[in-house]
Amino acid sequence: MAIRVGIGGWTFEPWRGVFYPPGLVQAKELEFASRALRTIEINGTFYRNPTPKSCADWARQAPEGFVFALKAPRYATSRRVLAEAGESVAKFIASGIAEMGDRLGPINWQFAPTKAFDPDDFGRFLALLPAAHGGVALRHAVEVRHPSFACADFVDLARRHSVAIVYADHPTHPAIADVTAPFAYARLMAAREAVETGYDGAELKRWAAAAAAWARGRAPEGLPTFGAPAPAGKAGKAGKEGAARDVFVFLINGAKVRAPAGAMALQKLVDG
Repeated sequence: MAIRVGIGGWTFEPWRGVFYPPGLVQAKELEFASRALRTIEINGTFYRNPTPKSCADWARQAPEGFVFALKAPRYATSRRVLAEAGESVAKFIASGIAEMGDRLGPINWQFAPTKAFDPDDFGRFLALLPAAHGGVALRHAVEVRHPSFACADFVDLARRHSVAIVYADHPTHPAIADVTAPFAYARLMAAREAVETGYDGAELKRWAAAAAAWARGRAPEGLPTFGAPAPAGKAGKAGKEGAARDVFVFLINGAKVRAPAGAMALQKLVDG
């Protein structure tokens, strides 16, 4: 079990001189960021598949114990019939991501706010997601943005496929805190630039408590859930109440300039 807190990407000009030391060359930014944080969500893969060389380079620059999350390509998720995404899913999986080895963490399949929940079609999409490729285990999360997903049927479907539901702290996206997979994934997108860490101290303490609950296999108190309570079970079982699991929390979007400071402050809290 590990709680990893991170940011989205590592190339952002306003971080230079704020997060990155003055004078640090851009080519060294990933090396620096991967030692200051424990995870980074790579967003560029949402727009184009990575190359094997890029994946190997990312993994090489990150230290042992660091884990990347990858945003899956929009070509797979931005379509009317999700069941027809097989070719796009396969191309992404085979693009070279297995070159990341143990630096490869969850894959986030993000859907448009206009994509409503269709149980049959969404279930057929989840069935396309492989459990492994090239000898590397794959973990999948889905980030949904239409209110129709806030229902028990969606939670049950994700749980059957051992897919995590991305918890979104966002004013319009549905917030679904149910435990559905052997890991948890949250994106905190309501940071404020007037606050040095994006979220204030009390808010960070609440997110630290939420991360600790997910790590224990429980839905955090005070966050909305829609499915039946997860069944009791042993550690490592998908969606089982009380089973220890990895947790990934990203401070992303919102006041992006504050994301690194907020991520480091939250990591310090969860580490105790």
